[in-house]
Amino acid sequence: MRQLKKILIVGGGTAGWMTAALLSKLFKDLYEITLVESEEIGIIGVGEATIPAIKKYNELLGLNENEFMQATQGSFKLGIQFVDWLRLGSSYIHGFGVIGRDLEWLRCHQYWLKLNSLGRASDFADYSINTAAALENKFMRADPKMAESPIGQIAHAFHFDASLYARHLRGLAEARGVKRREGKVANVTLRGEDGFVQSVTMGDGEVIAADLFVDCSGFRALIIEQAMKTGYEAWNQWLPCDRAMAVPCARAEPFTPYTRSTARPAGWQWRIPLQHRTGNGHVYSSQYMDDAEAEAILLASLDGEQLAEPNRLRFVAGKRKQTWNRNCVAIGLASGFLEPLESTSIHLIQSAIIRMVRLLPDAGFDPATIAEFNRQTDFEYERIRDFIILHYKATERDDTPFWRYCRDMEVPDTLQRKIDLFAANGRIFREDEELFAEESWIQVFLGQGVTPRGYDPLVDIKSDAQVAEFLDDVEGVIRKCVAVMPTHADYVARVCPAKPA
Repeated sequence: MRQLKKILIVGGGTAGWMTAALLSKLFKDLYEITLVESEEIGIIGVGEATIPAIKKYNELLGLNENEFMQATQGSFKLGIQFVDWLRLGSSYIHGFGVIGRDLEWLRCHQYWLKLNSLGRASDFADYSINTAAALENKFMRADPKMAESPIGQIAHAFHFDASLYARHLRGLAEARGVKRREGKVANVTLRGEDGFVQSVTMGDGEVIAADLFVDCSGFRALIIEQAMKTGYEAWNQWLPCDRAMAVPCARAEPFTPYTRSTARPAGWQWRIPLQHRTGNGHVYSSQYMDDAEAEAILLASLDGEQLAEPNRLRFVAGKRKQTWNRNCVAIGLASGFLEPLESTSIHLIQSAIIRMVRLLPDAGFDPATIAEFNRQTDFEYERIRDFIILHYKATERDDTPFWRYCRDMEVPDTLQRKIDLFAANGRIFREDEELFAEESWIQVFLGQGVTPRGYDPLVDIKSDAQVAEFLDDVEGVIRKCVAVMPTHADYVARVCPAKPA
């Protein structure tokens, strides 16, 4: 058994510096870690919105949350609002955290399905602290002293400036011994006998060798694809959007504690509120809309002064056939791309880094270790893919060719099983360690109009009056909790105000 000695990270940005920061924190001085990047190459910042799992990564790094928020112009996120996805004029929120509370052995939504079938249920958002607070633009962190109250069950993530996050992590990584090398990679050398990566050659001729190479070079995929020809599995038959443009505008009110996704004629538009500005973007299909029309739609719907020219990118939804190939691990956009509809881009970086740490090889690179990494990665990507496809498939929209295609398309069997099961009696089961929990699927199913034909038969153990009393109590307690919460703007201004940009 021969230990690794040198790890080379090719590419900076969010993926590169998240990798460097965590490896240097966990491995201390065990390995020599170098990161190469070029300031001449632009960074694609698609990940300014996150999901709660990022808190685990920040905790592993030992980040102070308030300081991190100040350094990244951050705001808090309780969920994502989806506007016009089911039909024009519709809206729902996919909130993080719990939905109400369970009653005996059944989840809260089963009782809601019963009361809703009788025409007596309130809006589903009224039964979760995250969604109810989001609609009122209220926010506070969960209070661990109130674990039995909805106040103790608030789940949050963040919006932040991805470039500032990368800069913050770079400082931590370099302080822990990571060496940064400025410059472009001109060539990648593979060993003739086995195809392993031997070294990279920089633009000035310097040759840098390593044992393990981490490809964080974005869509260019310098090592994993350009050099190693790993191959790519495209999913554009289910996710036809292949273009995006992003543009910042001046901060506008309300200062929402949620991301907004608004469906457009051939895709969707995001709105992400930061302390110093608002991030906006339009994801669309070039088959159904040209660039000029997409830009016009985006710029016409900004709610603040435009601050820059749109940043454009092209992509194909999918993933590498192997995200770990021989002695190269691809992380971030080099490994694949799923549009940021459910804010999973940064999570996929985080999970890949942690998976690599858990399966870190010796210099022998046992094939079983690599195979397990790829198996877990494939499962994670495919289940996130299915969750995103659901938003497109479950729609009543038929006003454009794009939406008619999405409504009528065949979907993966793994997703169709979930749809069929939920449509019967509102049941959903989390498989293995898939990212999205039952609460997420429930909210998107209902929000997208997948209303079950029935409910769990065990609901009828309770009388209609008992079900109504239970749900009224849940709704009432949440309403009282939201009433005492500060506004998102006030909370941020009090606990983590960033310096003016």
